[in-house]
Amino acid sequence: MRGAEELLPRDEWVKKLARSEATGVPLRIKLGLDPTAPDIHIGHTVVLNKMRQLQDLGHQVIFLIGDFTSLIGDPSGRNNTRPPLTPEQIRANAETYYKQASMVLDPAKTEIRYNSEWSEPLGATGMIQLAAKYTVARMMERDDFHKRFSTGQSISVHEFLYPLMQGYDSVALKSDLELGGTDQKFNLLMGRHLQQEYGQEPQCVLTMPLLVGLDGVDKMSKSKNNYIGIAEDANTMFAKVLSISDMLMWDWYTLLSFKTLAEIAALKAEVEGGRNPKDAKVMLAKEITARFHSAAAADAAEADFINRSKGGVPDEIPEVALAGAPLGIGALLRQANLAPSGSEASRLIDGGGVRVDGGVVSDKGLKLEAGTYVLQVGKRKFARVTLNA
Repeated sequence: MRGAEELLPRDEWVKKLARSEATGVPLRIKLGLDPTAPDIHIGHTVVLNKMRQLQDLGHQVIFLIGDFTSLIGDPSGRNNTRPPLTPEQIRANAETYYKQASMVLDPAKTEIRYNSEWSEPLGATGMIQLAAKYTVARMMERDDFHKRFSTGQSISVHEFLYPLMQGYDSVALKSDLELGGTDQKFNLLMGRHLQQEYGQEPQCVLTMPLLVGLDGVDKMSKSKNNYIGIAEDANTMFAKVLSISDMLMWDWYTLLSFKTLAEIAALKAEVEGGRNPKDAKVMLAKEITARFHSAAAADAAEADFINRSKGGVPDEIPEVALAGAPLGIGALLRQANLAPSGSEASRLIDGGGVRVDGGVVSDKGLKLEAGTYVLQVGKRKFARVTLNA
């Protein structure tokens, strides 16, 4: 239960475990993810880590890619209709999903499935029969639907199909336990209901908290740009972890770290007793970076971060060749992909965030002659620019 929110119903889960131990038959553990974006972020690994624990205990883990449900769009936690993805977008995103999930799960022991296997063959008749197994009144008890209806916001009929189809996945897979974020509770319980409707033993449900993103406000999401992708380079990953608040760090320790709860409590006591909280944050950044790269890469990322914080230049930075010297600093930043627009370049200069060869640029009218320069924007964006006449 470490880091978990709810286990429903706990007594049924204990009975399933006892039966599994007595018979030697592993339980079927299901996690479904819709490939709504091409990359998995560390927020997804909160539940993936729990899956790996169950996998290491000998149970059968099923990693379900929702290529069919992605066509509908998950309304969970939404205050408007989610635009459905095209089949092309879904295929492109799904290509990377399992590869990245295998950085957490043991691929040799993971059953990978796509819910189009059983959802598409249902057809119109099967969909109508499935829809008959749940009432509109029960559907409207769902918090996000209820709020949207009471405030006069539209709810499309196809959105009612999403929890039904996710629940039907549990029927098709004969799931014993389904994991998901706290925002998925309604959908997970739908699986229990439909399994009973189809004469199966209902699954248990384990919900995990949603990891708050880098901004310290919203759940981690690519759309909020407050995420750390598990495929990001080591230096970026390390620096992003260090950017979180001291308060948020302890939630991340609980949900992401493999340290024991006793070790985390001891570390927190040290910080409360006067130890610099940055020490604990560096430990967390190195642990997460090493998990998806290596211990050596984490050490190198720490050294790179220290070098940059002292104003140093990383060993490897983009090389850019440009023509048109002399060239204004605003145009130079745009063409070197260090600023998206002239107005943003001006804002960066006004804020003291632009350096040329280590010196802060204060003159927005600066023009650079032919030559090679190291341009820096903020703490992490660099380019070595060769400017020709």
